[in-house]
Amino acid sequence: MPAAQRVAGRARLFCGKSDGRTRLQRLYQDGSAKIRLPAVQGDPLEAVLINTAGGMTGGDRLGWTIEVGAGASASITTQACEKVYRAAADRAEISVGLRVGSGGRIAWLPQETIVFNRAAFVRTLDVELGDDAEALMLEATLFGRLAMGERTVQGSFHDRWRVRQGGALVHAEDFRLGPDIAATLQRRAATGGALAVATVLFVSPQAEDLLDKVRAIIGDPGIDGWGGASFWSVRRSGKLLARLCAGDGYQLRKRLIPLVELLNGRAGLPKLWSL
Repeated sequence: MPAAQRVAGRARLFCGKSDGRTRLQRLYQDGSAKIRLPAVQGDPLEAVLINTAGGMTGGDRLGWTIEVGAGASASITTQACEKVYRAAADRAEISVGLRVGSGGRIAWLPQETIVFNRAAFVRTLDVELGDDAEALMLEATLFGRLAMGERTVQGSFHDRWRVRQGGALVHAEDFRLGPDIAATLQRRAATGGALAVATVLFVSPQAEDLLDKVRAIIGDPGIDGWGGASFWSVRRSGKLLARLCAGDGYQLRKRLIPLVELLNGRAGLPKLWSL
C-alpha cells in the first residue's frame, strides 16, 4: 500500500523592541503550521499558533520557534486544543524552541493537548533565557474526554522540558507514560486516577512573592483535583513550579485560568481561552 501523507509543519516568529513597543521582525511559515497576530494596543505582542491539519497522528511533525529580543515581550497561545489521534505506526512529534533576550519576557500558553487512546506522542520544549529574562510556560494534557465517553487506555506519551538561563540549566524534566497509560495514571504516585494534568513553570525574580497566592488558587486536595507548588532560587532569578491534576478538562481550567491570570500580570489570560 502507498504511504499515507503525513502532516509536516514548521513556523518561526522573531520579534523585538522598536519605538517603545514589541513589533514583529520576521515570520516564516511552512506546511500546516501557521501563525496569526491579533491586533493589540501595546505590549505584549500576541501570537496564535494554528495547525491547519486539525490534529496529529503517527508520523506527523510540527515545529514552533519563537524568538523575543532584548526588552521585548510576547504572549503565545493556540487557536484550539491540539488533538493527538490513534497512531497506526510511528509517533506524532511537536518540538518547541523559545529564545528570550536579556530583559525580555515570554508567556507560552497553548491550550490543552488531548491524547486519544492508542496515540503515540512526543513533545519537547527547549528554552533559552537571557540574563534578567522572564518566562511563563504552561503545558496541559487531557488523557481522553470524559464528556464524550473517551478514555486513553493504551499508548505512549513523552513530555521533555529543558530550560536554560544565561547558558546554565535551571529546569529539566521528562514525563513518560505507556504502554498501559490508564493503569499508570491510577497510581497515587502518578495522578491518582486524574485524567487532566498541567505543569506551570514561572521563571522570574518575582516568582517567590507569588507562591502563597498560587497555593491558594490550587487549594487543598478534593473531588475536583489536587496539586502543589514550590519555589527555588536559580542564578540571580527564581523559579516557581506548579502541578495540577483534575478529573476532567473543565475542572482543570477552573484553577488554571486564575493561575495564568495571576502569573501573567497585566497581560492576563489569552483572549482565546474561555471556560
